[in-house]
Order: sequence, then structure tokens, then C-alpha cells
Amino acid sequence: MKPPVQPQRFDRVDALRALAMWWMTAYHFAFDLEFFGWLQADFYRDPFWTLQRTAIVSLFLFCAGLGQAVASAQGQSWSRFWRRWAQVAGCALLVSAGSWWMFPNSYIYFGVLHGMAVMLLLVRLSARWPTPVLLAGVGLAWLAPPLAAGVIAAQSALDWLNTPWANWLGLISHKPITEDYVPVLPWLGVMWTGLLAGRWALRRRPSLLSGPSPRPLSTLGRWSLSYYMLHQPMLLGLLTALKPLLR
Repeated sequence: MKPPVQPQRFDRVDALRALAMWWMTAYHFAFDLEFFGWLQADFYRDPFWTLQRTAIVSLFLFCAGLGQAVASAQGQSWSRFWRRWAQVAGCALLVSAGSWWMFPNSYIYFGVLHGMAVMLLLVRLSARWPTPVLLAGVGLAWLAPPLAAGVIAAQSALDWLNTPWANWLGLISHKPITEDYVPVLPWLGVMWTGLLAGRWALRRRPSLLSGPSPRPLSTLGRWSLSYYMLHQPMLLGLLTALKPLLR
């Protein structure tokens, strides 16, 4: 009996994911410095920081879409998908628990990992949709939140969409109080864009995904979820240890 064929790794996708991780680490390091009082910055309103956050989340979700394009092309089984999905969903629950301990009044109940868990399932189900349908979906994903905001603001009966039980959809008239918020809309449009880009590259320019890349980057990119879960505790632990020395 022949051993199962291992799916091909696309080093450039992993390397791009690693770049997002490094950028995220630098951002979180600055956030932690502000948390300890060693940096004066407004991470909630200053465009210098808010735009960086948007770009980092976009890059992560774009890479997730690329990964689903590759998985679909390689015929990834549902059992393999569910194993990875369970890891993402489980880590999302840990993030909620940890953030509740640190920020009980603004804990993360639907952050990037929560959003990814839902969006990965939606992208998996739509991975073989025709390109025009997906392009229409991308447009609707980005248009729905601003259009809905005006309607919700005008119709008090729809204010329930602003509650934590429903605002994970992204159809809100005001932002919730939480340390990280990545609703399905409009961010599903970013992951769908990654899916479309991956499908195009695999058909027309596969070297864009499978060409050589720096080994440290591609290796780090393969362990993105583990890195994501460990980098903040390590940064906070380091800064906590240094705090008595910097008084």
C-alpha cells in the first residue's frame, strides 16, 4: 500500500504570513509599552495605529484566503479541515479567557481568531464558487456594513444588531467596547479576495506562491497559530520582569 501523498507546501504563502506575524509583534510590543506606561500613544483613535491594525488583520485574512485556495486545489479532506478549524476555535476561546482576565470591561469576545473560525468555514463552503459570484460577494461584504449602519441608526427596532449576540456579523451602527473586533462583515471580503488571488495564481502564475523564500520566514509561517498564542504572554512576561529595573 502506497503512503499518502503529502500536500505541497507553498513557502511564499508561509513567508507572507510570517511577515504579518512580525508586524503584529512590533505593534503589540508598542501596545504593551503603552499598557505599562512607557509609551504615550492612542491605539484606539490615532490613525498611525488604527491603520496599522487594519493592515495587519487584512494581511492575516488574505493569507488565510490564499491557504484555502491551495487547500481546495489539493483536495483537502473535511477531516483535515476540521482538525485545523478546531485548533483555531479553541485558541479563540483561550484568547477570550485571557483577555477577560486582563481587560474584564473590554475583553475580546469576537476578535481575529473568532472571526477566522467563522470565515474559514464560509470560505471553505464557497471555495469552488464561480469567480463572478465571489467577486460580487467581495463587493457586498464591504458595502453591507456602511449601508446597514444608517438603517440601524434610523430604526431603533434594529438596535439588537449592536449587541454582542449579533454584532459579530458586522452590521452595527457603533463600535462595541472590546480590545479586538473582527466581525464577519466586511472582513469576509478580505478572505474571499485572498481565495480569488490564490485561485488565479495557481492557474496562471504558480511560481508566485511556490517560489523560493527565506527559510526562517517560511518556517515561522508554518507555526503561525502557535506563535500568535505565545507571543503576547512572552512579551508581557518580559516587560513585567523588566519593570522593577526601569523604575
